[in-house]
Amino acid sequence: MSNDTITLQAEARSQFGKGAARKIRRDHKIPAVMYGHGADPVHITLPGHDAMMALKNPNALLTIVLDGTEQMALAKDVQRDPIKPVIEHVDLVIVRKGEKVTVDVSVHLEGEAAPETVVTLDNSSLQVEAEATNIPESITVSVEGLTAGTQILAGAVELPAGATLVTDAEMLVVNVTQQISAEALEAELAEAEAEAGIEHEESDADVEAAEGEAAEGESAEGGAETSEDA
Repeated sequence: MSNDTITLQAEARSQFGKGAARKIRRDHKIPAVMYGHGADPVHITLPGHDAMMALKNPNALLTIVLDGTEQMALAKDVQRDPIKPVIEHVDLVIVRKGEKVTVDVSVHLEGEAAPETVVTLDNSSLQVEAEATNIPESITVSVEGLTAGTQILAGAVELPAGATLVTDAEMLVVNVTQQISAEALEAELAEAEAEAGIEHEESDADVEAAEGEAAEGESAEGGAETSEDA
C-alpha cells in the first residue's frame, strides 16, 4: 500500500480537436480531461515525460496542480498510440481522501511449486475496493511447494489490509498441473494429428535413410546366399 501521490503540474487548455491535440503532443505534453464529484469537466494538458512515468502504475494516485489549486485524481482511461510509445489522451477522475474506489490490481506470484509441476496464472489481476489514498500496488500470491491439482480461487487470495474483493470469489487465479513429459506430449500430438487426418510427407532424408536400410538388408541376404553356395 502507498499513500504517496505523484504531483503533476497541469495547464488549462481551450483548444480542442485532433489538430490541437497533435500540437499539444508535439510540444511533449498530453491532453487530458479531469472530472468527478459533480464538477464540470476540466480540460488540461499534462507534462509528457512526467505523466508517462507516473502512469506506468495504472493506479497511481496523482496530485494535479492547476493554477495553484491541488486536486487528487486517478487515471480512469489512458489512450496510448498503438505503435509509438506515446500517450494520446488521459481521463482523470477526481477522488477525495478517505473515499473508496474500485480498481484492478495486478497479481504477482512468488515461490517455487513442487517439482515437475506447471503453474498457470489464469487471471493476472483482481478487482478490489480500497481507499483512494491506500490502493495496493500489487497482490502477492505464494505458490511455494504447491502440488499438482492445486487451484487458488480469488476468494482464497490474501488481500492487503484495507482492500476488499470485488471480483467473483469463485474465479480461478492460479492453477497447478502436472508437467507433461516430452514422450507423452509427442504421443498426444501424434494422436491429435491422427484424429485430424494429418499425414506427414516423408522428407528426402527419411527416404534416403529407408533406402539405405533396405540396401543394407539386401546386401546382407546376398552375402548369406553366397556363403551357403560356397
